[in-house]
Amino acid sequence: MPPRIAIVGAGAVGCYYGARLAQAGAEVHFLLRSDLAAVRAHGLKITAPDTAFTLAPAELHAHASPEEIGPCDLVLVALKATAGPAIAALLPPLLHRDTAILTLQNGIGPHEDLAARFGAERVIGGLCFVCINRLAPGDIACTAFNSTVLGEWQRPVSDRLRAFAELFTRAQLKPRLTDRFTEARWGKLVWNIPFNGLAIAGGGVTTDRILADPALAARARRLMDELLAAAPKLGFALPADWADRQFHTTAKIGAYQPSSLIDWLAGREVEVDAIWGAPLRQALAAGAPMPELTQLHADLLRLTKK
Repeated sequence: MPPRIAIVGAGAVGCYYGARLAQAGAEVHFLLRSDLAAVRAHGLKITAPDTAFTLAPAELHAHASPEEIGPCDLVLVALKATAGPAIAALLPPLLHRDTAILTLQNGIGPHEDLAARFGAERVIGGLCFVCINRLAPGDIACTAFNSTVLGEWQRPVSDRLRAFAELFTRAQLKPRLTDRFTEARWGKLVWNIPFNGLAIAGGGVTTDRILADPALAARARRLMDELLAAAPKLGFALPADWADRQFHTTAKIGAYQPSSLIDWLAGREVEVDAIWGAPLRQALAAGAPMPELTQLHADLLRLTKK
């Protein structure tokens, strides 16, 4: 019997993951808001470097409320980190005794909040390494990369996680399992903090323009070096060439708009605390000097103030 999966936060990331999991044989239920009518009428279109397909309306389950979906085996949360209060109302109808909650949310805070609200034993951490954009309602494009890091929250890799990873493998989502999820999360922040932040602080620029601007590129490097210097104080061991890898990878993706830039340009709330504030507090509490992140965080608070 295929696993029953709910996608909460069916934007670009949620729709992409859900569609690929459905194509791999899972029973996937999408909790939709603004795209509900379009998806029910026309289905869900996915384009990626390795595939292009459409889930027809008759082939997918699109819902307006969690009560319509009911309890599932896995709840995949792809909401913004700023949606914390909404999760308290959205998730309970989707849970049975053994339901796992996999969050793909950015930054520090969402995993801790889910564990506090629903029990740490339910929570699985996920990190997306993928460039995804929503072109139109129900039309999602993956333009580069396509891998996922998965780890139990504060526990070793489990049999249930291995089973979900097998499904992710069939879905071509390229999972990698880790026993050190918080370390992997800090490793992703080494990219997210400079490139999401400087895209906004630089006046609304894509990643290629950050790399091409000597001042912005130098600032990105200083931020990365600062985060890597803080890592050992937090108990994390990241590769010595981690910053070099981030620059090399970013150079490949061209003119990419990070998700925080998209939110900022659209006038939506930016995940300032999860991506910049919480990591800053964590590093300072561990005794790491963080002048670069302190300045960027202050810049973003000013630029995103409503």
